Amino acid sequence: MTSRWHQRVRTGTEAEARQMTDEPVVVGLGGSGRPGSTTERALAAALDGARRAGATTRLFDGAFLAELPLFLPWQQARTAAAVELVSALRTADGVIVATPSYHGGVSALVKSAMDYLEDLRGDDRPYLDGRAVGCVVTAAGAQAGGVTLSALRTIVHALRGWPTPLSVSLNTTRSAAGPINLTESGTATQLSILGEQVTRFATAFGRRPQAELRTAR
Repeated sequence: MTSRWHQRVRTGTEAEARQMTDEPVVVGLGGSGRPGSTTERALAAALDGARRAGATTRLFDGAFLAELPLFLPWQQARTAAAVELVSALRTADGVIVATPSYHGGVSALVKSAMDYLEDLRGDDRPYLDGRAVGCVVTAAGAQAGGVTLSALRTIVHALRGWPTPLSVSLNTTRSAAGPINLTESGTATQLSILGEQVTRFATAFGRRPQAELRTAR
C-alpha cells in the first residue's frame, strides 16, 4: 500500500505539510491492481510535470486504492487508509486521476476511491469544488479510451471539479514496435503539460479563500 509525497514533504499530516511549504499541493490517485502498470506510470509522469511546475505532489497508487473498502454511503466508519485519502483530497489544490478503461468505463478501483469524495459534501469546498482535475486514461484500443475519458470528465464535472483543457488517453495495444513507451517525446510531453496545467490553475485560483471566490461571483 503506497501513498507518498513526491517533493519536500515525505512524512506527517497534511496540516504539517502546509506548514512546510507554500507550494500548491497536487494529489494523484489511480492505477490498477498490477504494480507498475502503465496507468500508474502515466500518473507518476503527470505528477512529475506538476512538480516541475512548482507543486508538491502526493501519489495514491493502485496498491493503496486496493486496500480501501468499497465505498458504502450508509457506513460511517472509515479505515485509516480511507481517512488518509479523504484528508489529502480535502487539502489538495489540484487533483490528477488516472484509470484504465474497463469495458468502456472507469475501473471499479478508481471509481470507488472517487466515491469517498462524498465525505467532503459538507465542506466549504465540497467534493472537487474549485480544483482543476487532470484526467488520464489507458486503454487497449482508441475507441475504449475515448469513451472512458468522456465518462471520467463527466464524473469530475458532477463532483464540481474543472477538468483541465488537456486530457490524455493512451492506447496500450501492443504492436510490432512493442508496448507503449511513456518516455517517447509525444506521450511524455502530453503528460507533462497536463500536470503543468493542474499546477498553474491551482496556483492562480485553487488556494483562494472561499469568501473571496463568492465575492468574485
